[in-house]
Amino acid sequence: MVPEKLTFSPLSRRQIEADFSGGHITSDAGLLLLREVDKQHRLTHRLASVLHDPRAPEQVRHKLDTLVRQRVFGVAAGYEDFNDHEALRYDQALQTALGEEDTLAGKSTLCRVEQNADRQAIVKAHELLWHHFIEQHDEPPKEIVLDFDGTDIPVHG
Repeated sequence: MVPEKLTFSPLSRRQIEADFSGGHITSDAGLLLLREVDKQHRLTHRLASVLHDPRAPEQVRHKLDTLVRQRVFGVAAGYEDFNDHEALRYDQALQTALGEEDTLAGKSTLCRVEQNADRQAIVKAHELLWHHFIEQHDEPPKEIVLDFDGTDIPVHG
C-alpha cells in the first residue's frame, strides 16, 4: 500500500510533502529524494571542496556549494543545457532541493564556474567519486564493468 503522504525535511518555514491524493505541482519531485541522499553523503559539498573559486567573497551571491548542487541536480533531472537554468532558477522544486528560498544562479554564472575547473580539479573530482564508490562497499565487488562509449562523432562534440 502506498502512503498518502511523505514528509521531507523542511526548508525554513517551507514544509515539503509529497501528497498522492491528487493534484500535480511538479514533475521534478525526484530532486527532493536526491536532496536527502546528498545530505547523507555530502557528495556535492565534497565535489565543491576540490574546486577553486576565484570570485571575490564580498561580491558572491551564490555559494560554490550551491552552484555545484544546482548543476549536479539539474543534470540528474535531465537539464544538461545551461539555457534551461534561466527558467529553472525560479523553480520552487529545484530551489527547495538546493535548500534555497531565493532565485538560483543563471546560466552565465553556472557556465563561468564550470569553465574555471582546470585539469587538476577534474582529476581530484574523479578521485573523490572513485573513493566514494569504494567506501560504499564492505567487501570489494567481484566485478566492475566500465562501459565506455568509444564512438567519436565530431558533430556531437
